[in-house]
Amino acid sequence: MIKAQHIYKSYGDLEVLKDVDLDIKQGEIVSVVGTSGAGKTTLLHILGTLEPADKRKETSLIIDNTDVTKLSKKQLSNFRNQSLGFIFQFHQLLPEFTALENVCIPAFIKGTSKEKAEKRAKELLTYLKLSDRMNNKPGALSGGEQQRVAVARALINNPKVILADEPTGNLDSNTAQDLHELIIDLRKKFNQTFVIVTHNHELASLADRTLTMRDGKFVEQL
Repeated sequence: MIKAQHIYKSYGDLEVLKDVDLDIKQGEIVSVVGTSGAGKTTLLHILGTLEPADKRKETSLIIDNTDVTKLSKKQLSNFRNQSLGFIFQFHQLLPEFTALENVCIPAFIKGTSKEKAEKRAKELLTYLKLSDRMNNKPGALSGGEQQRVAVARALINNPKVILADEPTGNLDSNTAQDLHELIIDLRKKFNQTFVIVTHNHELASLADRTLTMRDGKFVEQL
């Protein structure tokens, strides 16, 4: 599902990623761990096409049989919207919109009709046990509820890959445990591929594989 080869990333003289290779199968859950500054989030952003890797002849990034390094800016935006879902540490919900409206936004960007988008969003919110919170704005939701809304938003376009950056980092231990179980359930139900950057050892242990980054490289695989 994801095949990254010879990924480099520098900011000026600072080399953050140093010849990273990664091969992830469809339906696999892979966690990426390591100390702050190891390059985990930078790698996730590159896998999510949020920023490019350094341009080198040997570099390639293939996601769902598409070489994203060859896409135009517009093609890349469409690919990101339709094939990738994102869950961040801070849910990044828009405060002026209800839970239902927040979930629908990626579908509207894709061009899905309001009727179809809302139907899908309601199904997801019900699955995530938020059927009675759909019309609440983020400020009226708990932290765990906000994160579940963010999960529904990530799932709305049925993406092949979910990229999560410290998804439990802003949650208490009980709510974090609920999200751990949810990720496993989502993989079983939708067979989606997950790449999770985390400092949470319990979440990392639930993955099929745990990759450790140090100084811009993978140093250990479990």
